Amino acid sequence: MVNNITVHKGSQFTRMLVYGVISLSLYFLLYLFEDEIQAFSSQGRWFFIAPVIIAFVFSFAHGNFTSYFWDTLGITAKK
Repeated sequence: MVNNITVHKGSQFTRMLVYGVISLSLYFLLYLFEDEIQAFSSQGRWFFIAPVIIAFVFSFAHGNFTSYFWDTLGITAKK
């Protein structure tokens, strides 16, 4: 029988890898399409919101990766 802790650690490791790949992909895409994003967001009016949305997406992906990374290592906050 598989221990619940082992299943939970494997699940965390998989999620860490998924969010790590997503985060790395986002950074690559930002680097690749830097000029297009800058041109789009500098058009005026409400187009300035694009970098804000991109920042929220990066924050979500990187934050989840970091959380699962520390959980996989077994480092948690004091309660």
